[in-house]
Amino acid sequence: MNLDDINVTRDVKIVFMGTPMFAVPVLEGLIEKYKVRAVVTQPDRPVGRTQEKRPSPVKQVALKNTILVLQPESLKEQFQEVLDLEPDLIITCAYGQILPKEIIKYPRLGCINVHASLLPRLRGAAPIHKAIIDGFSKTGVTLMYMSMGLDEGDIITSREVEIKEDDTASSLHDKLSIVGRDLLLDTLPSIIDKTCPRVKQDHSIATYALSIKREDEHIDFEKSKRQVYNLVRGLNSWPGAYCMFEGKILKVWECYPTDEVYSEAFNGQITKIYKDGFGVKVANGEVVLTKVQPEGKNKMSAIDFINGVGKEKIIGKVLD
Repeated sequence: MNLDDINVTRDVKIVFMGTPMFAVPVLEGLIEKYKVRAVVTQPDRPVGRTQEKRPSPVKQVALKNTILVLQPESLKEQFQEVLDLEPDLIITCAYGQILPKEIIKYPRLGCINVHASLLPRLRGAAPIHKAIIDGFSKTGVTLMYMSMGLDEGDIITSREVEIKEDDTASSLHDKLSIVGRDLLLDTLPSIIDKTCPRVKQDHSIATYALSIKREDEHIDFEKSKRQVYNLVRGLNSWPGAYCMFEGKILKVWECYPTDEVYSEAFNGQITKIYKDGFGVKVANGEVVLTKVQPEGKNKMSAIDFINGVGKEKIIGKVLD
């Protein structure tokens, strides 16, 4: 690429749309190599016990780099201020709102989305969680042209990432965000000069990873130890899997399966105390809970939880 090409590349008017931490490395990478004209992110939301309104992680990066920030409450109704920027290219990454057709059709280079799965598998808002919960051995990042359908646009390129046995949603999130950044930066020159591939998705094999609901977070001890283990990993570090202990919520942040088999215990029954936690019977064996969070308290080791309840009182109790 000669100097003239570099100047043309830097003159491309890019608008970035994103909100959470996942989008931060992508935006930071763009800022290093391209001129980002504006950032569109979700409005400041109340956070924590104080419910103080805080800017999104993406907004914080934009302000640090003196980039214009737009925060429409409803992009469907407030799209004109984005069009007024006359973007050549719009890049979205975990923005959190559906883009109206007026925006999708406007940029001459298109609207590009950075999606955290290997499309057409795991379309939707929770692909990282679901990849682990559903027991995938690999996932990845896909760059795609946006369309009006949910993650149905033409694929530009993708990159695989192995899901390791001890990966959580948190660790996989961090790996995929870096892969997303690198894949986008590697591919952008061909997007800008219009030489990149454009492959239609096979909609017949599409699967979905819709937003996590409260009922999805509940641990069903009637399921297998692998399913319980994957659920706990897939919801760590947000929003967390949970069960009920003596009528109160007990979040489970870490666990592991064992080879123990209990034929007479009930599923969900606490079976044994280990040096690092306590065993719970499931459909085909046992899982050991090692880090938990009782309702209204901070995360703690399962041993500290046992000591608080009393060893003599916990064996035989049933979690549900």
